[in-house]
Amino acid sequence: MKNILFFCLLLIANLITAQAPLSLADAIKMGLENNYQIKIAEQNIAIAQNNNTWQATGRYPTVDLSLNNNNTYTNQDNPASFLTELSSFGTGITPAVNANWVLYNGNQFKISKQQLEQIEAQGELNAEITVENTTRAIILAYYQTLIQQERITTLEELLDLSRDRIARQEVRQEFGQAGKFDLLQTQDAYLNDSTTYLIQVQNLENAFRNLNLTMGVDDFTKTYQLTEALVYEAPDYQLEELKTTLFNNNRNLQNLFIARELGNINTRLAEATRSPIIAVGAGASYNATLSQGTGVAQGMEISIDALTAKTFNGFVNLSASYRLYDAGARKRSIENAKMQELVTQYNIEDAKRNLAAQVEIALANYNNQKRLLEITSTLIDNAQQNLSIANERFKGAQISSFDYRAIQLAYLNAQQSRLDAFFNLKTIETDILQLIGGLVQ
Repeated sequence: MKNILFFCLLLIANLITAQAPLSLADAIKMGLENNYQIKIAEQNIAIAQNNNTWQATGRYPTVDLSLNNNNTYTNQDNPASFLTELSSFGTGITPAVNANWVLYNGNQFKISKQQLEQIEAQGELNAEITVENTTRAIILAYYQTLIQQERITTLEELLDLSRDRIARQEVRQEFGQAGKFDLLQTQDAYLNDSTTYLIQVQNLENAFRNLNLTMGVDDFTKTYQLTEALVYEAPDYQLEELKTTLFNNNRNLQNLFIARELGNINTRLAEATRSPIIAVGAGASYNATLSQGTGVAQGMEISIDALTAKTFNGFVNLSASYRLYDAGARKRSIENAKMQELVTQYNIEDAKRNLAAQVEIALANYNNQKRLLEITSTLIDNAQQNLSIANERFKGAQISSFDYRAIQLAYLNAQQSRLDAFFNLKTIETDILQLIGGLVQ
């Protein structure tokens, strides 16, 4: 028996050795810094910000610089020509600058800029949703670990009581007040409690592993001294206030608002294609060509000296275009955009109804769980008193070992029920806060 006790104490000692203190706020901060999905979302925001410029809409002119090098070789044999034979080589270089600027295209520049702004806002909102999900996971993992620690504390109390029972039964057996059967039953109870304790130690280790996973810590075996306390008091929430906050702050709903705005922008972009396009183009080029060669005229060979030809060209053009017929393609695009915009509005109305139902269900479950927590707290008070009375009666041999064991188990079950009720309450409360946008400020 002593070896079992020593082994249990050794396990828990190894688990808490050199623990660093960790508050819930620190756990959330660490998790947000290490989460890869948040880092990906941040990069997506940077991309959207980089794209959100007037240059990306085509509002400003484009200027192209080109440089061409043209090389020619000619070998001519024409008896009918003055030069019956001609062999020449020419090389030239042509730098050019061309600029194009769309002056008007149905205000598509401004509409496209609004589209880019909404895409950037959507990226930021998606990042906030990722932060919300990560925060929720860390909160629940943190409190789950706290609860596993609390369960170990309860089991340690039972182990102490079981050891006392064994000691008393051994004394009673010496004085002939208890038999071997009673002692074996007490030892079995202690062994069962030890088994439960060892399983609970493993549960705590797994809870720490899960907490490290949610915080993005690579060392899953790392443990902490959790500084938060289990407070068995819960705030009250009012349904109408929750709904008002939900419709204003729920990030999934805000995402649908952005989708609706993007749908409206797409409709205006489709309608803008009906407008004419007015553009101006300007450019300049310079050409210098050097040519030389030899030829034969009237039987005499003639040498053609190197000659340089220079040419400069410049232009400024104004163009206007309007598509007269496209077999109804623009009309269909506009109609589709309007229908898609209507779909986004339907999605918003449907989401509002679903979210309102979710918050009502969550609040009902929350209030019911609060009552369960209150009941289990009362059960613990009664169980503690019963256990204290039973302990005194057991010492005075006024109750049997079986009755005393039953009261011990009742106390353990009450503790477990309260911890389960607390975690369920914390889970529902976290879900409510996420619904109303309260996890990320």
